[in-house]
Amino acid sequence: AVTRFSLTGGEAAAEEMPELSDGDDDDDIDEEEQWQWMEEDCQPVTCLFCDRLLSSVPATLQHCTAEHQVNLVDLIRKHNLDDYSYIKMINFIRSTKCDASSLTGLPDAPLPWDSESFLRPVLQDDPLLQYVRASFRLLAQGLVLNAETSRSGNLGTVAELREDEDEAYFSSYGHYGIHEEMLKDKVRTESYRDFMYHNPDLFKNKVVLDVGCGTGILSMFAARAGAKKVISVDQSEIIYQAMDIVRSNHLEDKITLIKGRIEDVSLPVEKVDIIISEWMGYFLLFESMLDSVLYARDLYLADGVYPDLCNISLAAVGDAQKHQDRIAFWDDVYGFNMACMKKAVVPEAVVEVVKADVVISEPTVVQVNIIHVTKTNKQRSQNSFSEEYILSVAFHMLLAIVGYFDIFFDKGCSNKVIFSTGPQATKTHWKQTVFLLERPISVQAGEELQGKITVRKNKKDPRSLLVTFDLRDRKQTYSLQ
Repeated sequence: AVTRFSLTGGEAAAEEMPELSDGDDDDDIDEEEQWQWMEEDCQPVTCLFCDRLLSSVPATLQHCTAEHQVNLVDLIRKHNLDDYSYIKMINFIRSTKCDASSLTGLPDAPLPWDSESFLRPVLQDDPLLQYVRASFRLLAQGLVLNAETSRSGNLGTVAELREDEDEAYFSSYGHYGIHEEMLKDKVRTESYRDFMYHNPDLFKNKVVLDVGCGTGILSMFAARAGAKKVISVDQSEIIYQAMDIVRSNHLEDKITLIKGRIEDVSLPVEKVDIIISEWMGYFLLFESMLDSVLYARDLYLADGVYPDLCNISLAAVGDAQKHQDRIAFWDDVYGFNMACMKKAVVPEAVVEVVKADVVISEPTVVQVNIIHVTKTNKQRSQNSFSEEYILSVAFHMLLAIVGYFDIFFDKGCSNKVIFSTGPQATKTHWKQTVFLLERPISVQAGEELQGKITVRKNKKDPRSLLVTFDLRDRKQTYSLQ
């Protein structure tokens, strides 16, 4: 039996988050090391206002303050500059050869370097631009673009995390490896590309927001599909590479990149026409990035979120070899009984590729309609739900349950795009999520097993999931982290 449900229920999203310690001391050490690195490794730098050649970036900044009475730190703070605007400012000063005194009385807006043309370097390999990531972070002492926050009292637990509490999550996306894996996932990447390229009427002259832009691939698809403006937001360090990628592809006039969490930054527009995001995690909801997409939708969206429909599917698995290797193995380990280890092994969900021939039932399906998760029910429904399911088993022994998801680009699309992460489909980097049973369940061929699944956030780590299955007289909670 195949059943379709709406995403409802779940109380865990409203549970109070514990206080976590901050890491300010470590940040101070990192900043000192970065200053030392810049002093030792930077090449000579030409002053912004005279012909003097200085030994390093820090020496140049000190010279500008002492000799020309221009403090770049003060300029950055006064005008709330992000690293993009910092680049423009440096190139503006070099290209116009402006007098240092002219920078001290500038109005708050518009700034004379607002034009995208000032993104082009004036000096080849300008150290003030070459080391912008380190120098800007240190100059601004943590200043982030539009750092005033738009938080309200109704945000989900992920949005309520402080930046230092969420650092591990974003740090994992700062390394190129995870982005390489996602880009090489053709099912994922080509589905987003085909949705945008094959539905240009959706994007023509529209303002698009890319939540969690990573390398900027979706933003560039949107720009090429005809978007008038694309605003790309990401908190991880990969956004600095994205800036280089966007410039290398001559799309800087259409794409604006902002470093920060969508919950913490203010966009340069009041509303956007479309939100695109590749927010899906293992078992669809792992990492809780859907929270951020829904936050952006409620605050900025005028039209549609894509993808706009998704299904979570469950199916029965009868892989006896897998069960033997992972669970029954502990009954006899070199002649010793280690069955107590099952209490630690079983509760961990396993992310791996499941062969289609070990799936022994039709899937039962839970539908997630992002557009219909409303502001009033969002706190209860995002990343949390509880639903009954039926598995019609065509095999005599149930050993595990597999979960996966399907994605739909549907609303308003003349050319709809769908992809699946199931065992029957081409492998993706999401693979499938396997919930192994400690003890097999014997069933008759064709028997229908009724059960209940409850998915909720882990209150100790709201980006991880707790998944509870009620099946016959058994109840087991699994962690996905």
